[in-house]
Amino acid sequence: MERIANAASAMLTERLLPFWQALRDDTFGGYYGYMDFRHQVDRKAEKGCILNSRILWFFSEAAMGLGDGSLFPYARHAYLFLRDHCLDRDYGGVYWSVTYDGKPLDDSKHTYDQAFAIYALSAYARLTGEEEPLALARSLFRLIEERCTDAEGYLEAFSRDFSPISNEKLSENGVMAERTMNTLLHVFEGYAGLYQASRDPAVGRAMERILDIYAGRIYDPDRRRQKVFFDLDYRPLIDLTSYGHDIESSWLIDWGCKLLGKPALAEKIAAIDSDLARSVLRDAFDGASIANECEEGRVDGHRVWWVQAEAVLGLVNEFGKHPDRTDCRDAAAAVWRYITEKVTDHRPGGEWYWRLDENGTPDQGKPIVEPWKCPYHNGRMCLELIRRDPDVFV
Repeated sequence: MERIANAASAMLTERLLPFWQALRDDTFGGYYGYMDFRHQVDRKAEKGCILNSRILWFFSEAAMGLGDGSLFPYARHAYLFLRDHCLDRDYGGVYWSVTYDGKPLDDSKHTYDQAFAIYALSAYARLTGEEEPLALARSLFRLIEERCTDAEGYLEAFSRDFSPISNEKLSENGVMAERTMNTLLHVFEGYAGLYQASRDPAVGRAMERILDIYAGRIYDPDRRRQKVFFDLDYRPLIDLTSYGHDIESSWLIDWGCKLLGKPALAEKIAAIDSDLARSVLRDAFDGASIANECEEGRVDGHRVWWVQAEAVLGLVNEFGKHPDRTDCRDAAAAVWRYITEKVTDHRPGGEWYWRLDENGTPDQGKPIVEPWKCPYHNGRMCLELIRRDPDVFV
């Protein structure tokens, strides 16, 4: 048995960091955007701007969290690609994707995408102390607030010039959502990163607005879960529980809320977040891992890589808030063991599989790297476990 923080340090330094370092594109910039299940890299695949932002965030936070200056060039490499190729100098904002050599490919703008760029640029600004990345993050914050909102909250998808378009990219399960829980969560996350870097009161006020929407519109107190897809009036479009997003929100919103330094607000939000964590433990945990989601009463039993990573953090966070909840501690340890035994790709040079079936068999139709498969969830899990060093043993 060892402390989970020590196991996380080994996962981060021996597997995750070397894997993503090897994907640096020294010819065209950024990082390669696709690796199939057989570990074949497509060097001419599109480069998703969310993927690049998450890689920038990962190397920036790892450099700070580990105190490892050798990681700075990898963060710098991602930053230069985002600055020079992902940002639209004519209309503002961040593209959805660019070509392998950095030309606009999908030039649509999504609020979710802007939020991740803010999160990444803010982390890089904290790493370097440079004004340029912080100024870029601030400009994207203003853009979201001016172009991607209405009187009731945050909107979703836009063309290059910020004309509204339909929201295929963040809609799933057969619905077309005009608002989503997912975008709101990650706008809050991006803003929290910017607030951490800047302590800008305007950013803090925007975070409080989001928390009001979260508590009043997104959270379902009767079912102790988040509603997921909405029309413009926040009417739910589907009976869906996203276990991964609920457990992610349970710790991530706690973290962002605490930054604001308002104890009464933090206490209110912490109670909601505890409800989410405990509901996931009750409804989705099978003794080893966490199911993906439940739609109309039907559970999707796939074990998705990011859901397992967020589950470890959410359960550790709940145990930290309530040390008597040893069930959360034990479940976190069990999910960690499932990750190391099943989700981790133990082939030479491997990282994590995208998803597994209920029997723990990897889905060979899913790639190892693609625009949504990145070092953000699992890297952040490791960094947070190292930082917190909880009394959890694996």
